[in-house]
Amino acid sequence: MEICKKKGRFYPDILFPHIYEITPAFLESQQVKGLILDLDNTIAPYEEAEPTPKMRAWFDAMKQAGIKMAFVSNNKGDRVKIFNRTLGLPLFAGAKKPFTKGILQALEALKLSPKEAAGLGDQIFTDCLACHGAGLRFYLVPPIRDKKTLFFRSKRFLEKPFVGKFENYRLYLSKTESL
Repeated sequence: MEICKKKGRFYPDILFPHIYEITPAFLESQQVKGLILDLDNTIAPYEEAEPTPKMRAWFDAMKQAGIKMAFVSNNKGDRVKIFNRTLGLPLFAGAKKPFTKGILQALEALKLSPKEAAGLGDQIFTDCLACHGAGLRFYLVPPIRDKKTLFFRSKRFLEKPFVGKFENYRLYLSKTESL
């Protein structure tokens, strides 16, 4: 875990190497009662249709600790619905992040204020902006498996000024620069 010293809409509050380092104990220490989750490349790669046993254990630990969760995804409904089928979390697909509507809907569904929740995602220009725009703190994880298209490579390049000083993200960036 690395805390970002810079503040602003484009800067994550904390960078984690992966979701599994985010524990109920950590969230309790931050007074976070709920997580607004991105799905693709944050929780699971695009190709992963359903939660793995490791993912399921993480979700179960959060639920047992009373952490409320909802998915807010820019992806279409079918992909998110299939992944969420056994988890049963509130979901808001086609969210059009960085717009905040999906984040605010999720907060309302979870009956949480922005101060009681944190967003979790892998992208600065969608997830981070949407969460900060809605008043949430934002936790960033490097993408699990990034797409290699010109669009995504360009987006990752543009994110470097905001995340390049984080050691965990530098390790990720060193892998993708050879793409």
